[in-house]
Amino acid sequence: MDFRFWLFQVMNGLTTGALLFFVASGFTVVFGLMRILNLAHGGLFLLGGLVGWSVQQATGDFTLALLAGGLAAGALGLLLEQAFTRSLMGDPLNQVLLTLGIAFILNNGYLAIWGGTPRSLAPPQVFSASVSVLGVTYPSYRLFLIALSLAAGAALWLFWERSRLGAMIRACVDDRAMAAAMGIRVDLVFAGVFTVGAVLAGLAGVLGGPVVGTFIGLDFDVLLLAVVVIVVGGIGSLSGAFVGSMLVGLVDALAKASFPQVSYFTLFAPVILILLLRPQGLFGRESDQ
Repeated sequence: MDFRFWLFQVMNGLTTGALLFFVASGFTVVFGLMRILNLAHGGLFLLGGLVGWSVQQATGDFTLALLAGGLAAGALGLLLEQAFTRSLMGDPLNQVLLTLGIAFILNNGYLAIWGGTPRSLAPPQVFSASVSVLGVTYPSYRLFLIALSLAAGAALWLFWERSRLGAMIRACVDDRAMAAAMGIRVDLVFAGVFTVGAVLAGLAGVLGGPVVGTFIGLDFDVLLLAVVVIVVGGIGSLSGAFVGSMLVGLVDALAKASFPQVSYFTLFAPVILILLLRPQGLFGRESDQ
């Protein structure tokens, strides 16, 4: 196996990491802010992909598909937040049982509406060709996803660290009671963050359509990787979500290429070590626990 093979796998890993970042960024902030492990988050990802596919089939426009997928996932996320999250506060067992049940209900609902046939979105026409990178021919759309994740990561970091609203959200993450005492409408912050996280998941579902397609069961595959990302990166940390997504994407791609029979071991063994040595994750704080 030569340099070009490994470069190809690295770019595949970065592409996977880019998609994971859009899913995990909202997932980790919701977990850090609301202390709710939303196991239905993968269902929001799949809804975005399926709605995006339907819109693209009807219109032929990828941009409209992207908007529709994000809005559909955001609307469902807001509905779930308003209907269920208040009964989930402070009870991890109820969180797992209820959100996992919702995930299965959504999965079966999608199966009833769209059927079980795997589907794939067509990338935008401008990114339909391939380009040469250091002698490796690689789809330009995947390179676009990597660049988009870098731009989105920078934008989210600036919002999180430099804006007034970002400071309010961080205050709620660090100490919800104190934030409420200072006059911050924590309930509105909860609803807004949950909805934005759902929108990001839906956008990721559409963006990933040309790469991984959309099929029943993809929601749980993505959810598993997103959980790994927040364990590695740290709960409530956008920087951790970005670094964790790229690390998980790279490890997943390289492990499948090198040791396909034990790819899950090579992915989860480092997670076990992180849990033992640094339970709060690479960028998490002790107060996250």
